[in-house]
Amino acid sequence: MHKEFLMGNEAIALGALAAGVNLVAGYPGTPSTEVLETVAKRNPGSVYVEWSVNEKAGMEVAAGAAYTGARAMVTMKQVGLNVASDPLMSLEYIGVKGGMVVLVADDPGPISSQTEQDTRTFGMFSKVPVFDPASVSEAYEMIQEAFVFSEKYGTPVIFRATTRVDHGYEAVEVKDPEEYLVNEAEGFIKDQSRWVIFPRLSIINHAKIEKRNEELKDVFSAYRRNQILDAPGGGASRKGIATQGINFMYTLDSLRGRDARVLRVATPFPFPEKLALEFLEGLDEVLCVEELDPVIERALIYTCGKYGLDVKIRGKLTGDIPPSGENSMEIVGKALTEFLGPAAQGDGSARTDLPAPPPLPVRPPVLCAGCPHRASFYAVKQAMRGKKTIYCGDIGCYTLGNAMPLDMCDTCLCMGAGIGIAQGVGHIEPDTKCFAFVGDSTFFASGITETINAFYNQADMTLIVLDNSTTAMTGHQPHPGTGRTVMGQVVEKVSIEKILRAIGLSVVETVDPLDHALAAETVKRVAAEPGVKAIVFRSPCIALTKPKGRSHVDPDKCIACGRCIRELGCPALILGEDGKKAKIDETQCTGCTICEQICPVKAISGGARNDTARKGDDHE
Repeated sequence: MHKEFLMGNEAIALGALAAGVNLVAGYPGTPSTEVLETVAKRNPGSVYVEWSVNEKAGMEVAAGAAYTGARAMVTMKQVGLNVASDPLMSLEYIGVKGGMVVLVADDPGPISSQTEQDTRTFGMFSKVPVFDPASVSEAYEMIQEAFVFSEKYGTPVIFRATTRVDHGYEAVEVKDPEEYLVNEAEGFIKDQSRWVIFPRLSIINHAKIEKRNEELKDVFSAYRRNQILDAPGGGASRKGIATQGINFMYTLDSLRGRDARVLRVATPFPFPEKLALEFLEGLDEVLCVEELDPVIERALIYTCGKYGLDVKIRGKLTGDIPPSGENSMEIVGKALTEFLGPAAQGDGSARTDLPAPPPLPVRPPVLCAGCPHRASFYAVKQAMRGKKTIYCGDIGCYTLGNAMPLDMCDTCLCMGAGIGIAQGVGHIEPDTKCFAFVGDSTFFASGITETINAFYNQADMTLIVLDNSTTAMTGHQPHPGTGRTVMGQVVEKVSIEKILRAIGLSVVETVDPLDHALAAETVKRVAAEPGVKAIVFRSPCIALTKPKGRSHVDPDKCIACGRCIRELGCPALILGEDGKKAKIDETQCTGCTICEQICPVKAISGGARNDTARKGDDHE
């Protein structure tokens, strides 16, 4: 054993390795991404690791491994579980032989997601047991226990961490590689009565699942991480706090000097009912401190009703805890003060007489300076000027195309949905020029089926694939079009153009968006074609390339027209000292030259990127 200062996701990964995990699959998505990356980085050499094309594929790969008796883990964020829900719902009816953990990172806030959905609720819906860690060090230990529970009860289990655990840091006592459990998979044993999901088998297994989950209520009531803590103030308070996850830590910090019994729920489903009954005994009121859904609150209300207990349960449903958003020390502290009264003096809690800190600077998210997506959006915008259009966006860096002055993202729903939405609008408004933007990674993850649907159903739309040769938004993970895997293997690239032509598209063109005149002309020509047509804008993410020369403005030539700043919105373009003429911040400029190409008086020059970068990564 040795100590390491770890991020929560790193601790989860090392815990899985210590548990003898044999296979890890997943799809990148903040705040879950570093789990799989750490497994790949710290791989002792015996673990198969892959970035799957999407979460559904990852779930099925992990399930196949678990069928053989291997220990498997699949990683994703909460919206990724929606994609993986089809195999998960059926997998619970089939069960597993080896331990299988479904790592789902929830994102209260949301900080980097479309939704604030709570995976604890999904666990109840899918009947899959859920583990909910409260700290980085506990996450390291709990995921090892999750594999044991999964194997013992023949079920996948959900490991639901949240952003503050995933991205928090702590010194953790971890095992040395030679101490890792070695799990030898028995191998797949053919048995149609077990592995083939027919209606009769589903009925039988559904009954078994319900019986097992009833048993797990008692098992989890005795699980050491589900705890009742006596009132820290030493009194006999008739008030209690029920909490979970990182909120448990907030509660302990905020309780100083106040009396309240505490119930910490580490396995929200199946709910530890016997332990909850023990907690409720002798109490008049309970405040439930949790995020995001009132899962514990509803479970306690149900328990009180079932056993006829006269205890008032408060929380989100009563307005005592905010119904949405991420909790914080301030929110929890305020709620406890209103519920329990002020803390006693000299309790060691944080001072409240300190001056307020200065406000943080406002930094709205924007496309990076030199981002090829800006050039792509600008080319389409210029080519379609004066026409009735809709620009359907997608999930990724390019969602930031919605910001002014580009204003090129009219819709954004979920991964791949822009292609379907463009079809729907086009069928109802045939006079609208419909565009769908999708990134290269997202195209492989969920764009192919939507494109097939468009072609088969004779839609009239233009697909724009923004190929920057990486999965940029989540940290530059490889994908099928990059020619390498997370394990470092060099593989044949999957060609986006060949896929589009194989579907049946006859108009598929590839162009460098940093060649503005050619890009705009291509958009005009391709968009005029009937049916489904596609343009692949290919230029690598600026994080993958180095500038060869940076642009600069000649103040003597600049006429202060402001076009470069007004139309591009590049963060490297600023006003000079006179407040009128353009100036380039050379610390941000990447030399993409788009501003040079649109300057009406050629006052900007000097930019240059590597020739290989400008050519992009030709798949043809």
